[in-house]
Amino acid sequence: MTAGLSLAPIAATQFGRVAHIAVHPDQVRFSGTVRQAFDRKEPGVDFHAICVEGRSVGFFKIDHNYSEKHWFARLGEPGLRAFMIDKDHQGLGIASGAVRALGDYLPAQYPAIPSLVLTVNMANPAAVRVYRGGGFVDTGEIWEGGMAGPQLVMRLPLKG
Repeated sequence: MTAGLSLAPIAATQFGRVAHIAVHPDQVRFSGTVRQAFDRKEPGVDFHAICVEGRSVGFFKIDHNYSEKHWFARLGEPGLRAFMIDKDHQGLGIASGAVRALGDYLPAQYPAIPSLVLTVNMANPAAVRVYRGGGFVDTGEIWEGGMAGPQLVMRLPLKG
């Protein structure tokens, strides 16, 4: 794992902790922006920072209502959304380290959840590799509801 990497919950009132995080313009279609995440005010969605040496360099959301909107999610199974690493910190292994860290981090934050699900755009092979390398398993299902085209459905079993 990347030295000094940590994951941390952030409150909806702490936009300033992650406001500086921006992906490359061509990646926004996959992840959205931090500003969009905070502006949406979605009930049941928690924010988390990806930090290196205490500085926020990435962001993601955990959506506890994911199974209500996505047929492939198991009842009560949260979804990983808006996963992004700041453009100036990409290519350093931070995304891979953060995804690998989810297996220990999420059970500590949410002891009752047995797994996490996500969709990843089929046109984003780098992200697919990162998620596979972090323990996510391709379910073989395709979700056609993505803004940027068809998405693979992937699931991470969590340590209990």
